[in-house]
Amino acid sequence: MHDDELFEEENPVLVLIDEEGEEHLFELLAELEIESETYRVLLPFVDEEDIEEDDDDGEEELEVIILKVVIDEDGTEFLSDIEDDDEWEKVADAWQELVDSEEI
Repeated sequence: MHDDELFEEENPVLVLIDEEGEEHLFELLAELEIESETYRVLLPFVDEEDIEEDDDDGEEELEVIILKVVIDEDGTEFLSDIEDDDEWEKVADAWQELVDSEEI
């Protein structure tokens, strides 16, 4: 397999900066459009070389993070936590349907 082919199969990696200015890497698993809002489903990026095999099956359980895309008045894009419980339920249900249908 050619390196370009391998790269195309991987999920894009996003760099997010937290409130303390620290950078964190995430893989973009999906982008959801719900009621004219956009949400991104992210997985903390783990380099294959950094994964240590555990005693069970060698896989570490990572939790996905779902953030809302917000664009400010200057057109700058931010990712924000979903504060509203009803909104969170809609987005979480849509993600679960996607996982169930595509076996992500």
